[in-house]
Amino acid sequence: MPDFSTTIKVTETARRNGRLSGGERFVPDETPVAFSYAGSTHAVMMATPADLEDFAVGFSLTEGIVSDPSEIEAVEIVAEDKGIDLQIGLADAQSAALTARRRHMAGPVGCGLCGIESIDEAVRVTPSVRSSSLTLSEDEVVEAVRLLNGQQPLHMTTRAVHGAGFYVPGKGLVAVREDVGRHNALDKLVGAARRAGHAGAAGAVVVTSRVSVEMVQKTAIIGSPFVIAISAPTALAIRTAQEAGMTLIALVRGDEFEIFTGAERVVSDAGRRLGSG
Repeated sequence: MPDFSTTIKVTETARRNGRLSGGERFVPDETPVAFSYAGSTHAVMMATPADLEDFAVGFSLTEGIVSDPSEIEAVEIVAEDKGIDLQIGLADAQSAALTARRRHMAGPVGCGLCGIESIDEAVRVTPSVRSSSLTLSEDEVVEAVRLLNGQQPLHMTTRAVHGAGFYVPGKGLVAVREDVGRHNALDKLVGAARRAGHAGAAGAVVVTSRVSVEMVQKTAIIGSPFVIAISAPTALAIRTAQEAGMTLIALVRGDEFEIFTGAERVVSDAGRRLGSG
């Protein structure tokens, strides 16, 4: 596997204690990463060049190209002059389905969303996680974020990337991934967790970013009933989480947090489910 640098040392002029002085610091690298299937590029993301096999698997899962990592036969990481090409080999059925999907999406030049005829079609259907019986205590919610804050080496070096972790009660964080893009960090986490055999329904997704609708959708696609965030959610993310039966917890600061949906899955320290009256 090619070895890519995730940080670069740069010179800077900083104001400290009322004075300007020269210095150096590390910043994260960012490069175009292409996802190619059957020799054709499907998408290009600007990303941190790390955990690329996890990225390939996670992106393929959250985009609905595959439903299980076993449907990916190979991932080849190819270094190009100006970026990285992830050449992803699919099983025959998934390759045929993707070809048909591309054919459906082909449309006239200049359209907004080719192959899409209505707003309803443009908004992806989010799988339901309402049947999940997983609960977390208040202390476990706080612990999940505390653990994530301590397991982000790239962020500790650069202070410029997002983190995503998968928290399993009784085990802690079983996987953590980082990236300059919050969606990328989550895709890498999905790939890492699924490749390691962790079922989405067994734990909670924990992120350092705000919660957008895409973060809720990606969490639901892997079957997790929890998304826990340090920052705030959008209104659409809240509506989508509610419709999917997901517990959305955000603005976790120390031992304080806010539950926007699914409060009944959070058990108080006294053993009472919140939102149960």
